[in-house]
Amino acid sequence: MTRGKFITIEGVEGVGKTTNIAFIENYFKQAGQDIILTREPGGTPLSEKIRDLLLDARQTSMADDTELLLMFAARAQHLKEKINPALETGQWVICDRFTDATYAYQGGGRGIDKGRIASLEDWVQADLRPDMTLLLDLPVAEGLLRAGQRSAPDRFEQEKQAFFERVRASYLEMASQAPARYRIIDASGSIDEVQSRIKAVLDDLISVS
Repeated sequence: MTRGKFITIEGVEGVGKTTNIAFIENYFKQAGQDIILTREPGGTPLSEKIRDLLLDARQTSMADDTELLLMFAARAQHLKEKINPALETGQWVICDRFTDATYAYQGGGRGIDKGRIASLEDWVQADLRPDMTLLLDLPVAEGLLRAGQRSAPDRFEQEKQAFFERVRASYLEMASQAPARYRIIDASGSIDEVQSRIKAVLDDLISVS
């Protein structure tokens, strides 16, 4: 059986991931592709409990290393219970964030040495890496303005703009270093405009699969 493809969606706050992931899910279903949709941190009952801790705005004293290790603890369970079994049966997995988010948020945002993140990545994931990553990109100020119109901010959303500028810069650096895997999607403009850009990328992916 052909192994499924692993597609991740990344971006800073307010880029429209939730809306556009629903569009991506519908696109693949209409194309007749067998997919599962999941997210990080989370994706399994245990990983969702870890997610609750990580996003809890009351956890103001969480150490950066605790945050990093909790991310990979949730990821290890997610891989064992959901992602790897799906890929092995030929399903395509669409994941809202993955390890690139750890490099961006804990590496770029928090300043944790990326070599330490890479060691955890190799340990938890072995050789698994996404087949394609769609990076929804938007100026940070615009994204935060959008995010502020949603709900009460979680622990990450309470960070200052400078934090998210570092996150975005980290994402764009990774994309420049891995152009074969990354597709940068301009997330500005109307929903229809953004989804037209996404569709062009997905059309290419389907045509070569």
